[in-house]
Amino acid sequence: MQKLMHGEHKTQWVTISLDEYESMKSTIDILSSPKAMKKIMQGEKELAEGKGKSLETVKKEFGI
Repeated sequence: MQKLMHGEHKTQWVTISLDEYESMKSTIDILSSPKAMKKIMQGEKELAEGKGKSLETVKKEFGI
């Protein structure tokens, strides 16, 4: 249960686009997911070990 607070409250506004808001929500979802973060960390480890492919190689593989 949330505790009620008494005192002065100053409201401030921040306006962002809907796209930016959705992007922020997606980022929070990913950062909050242990499974997603584990995959990201594994990918970073593999890149550091030289197991990644360059963008040019991937483009050639997919005929882009």
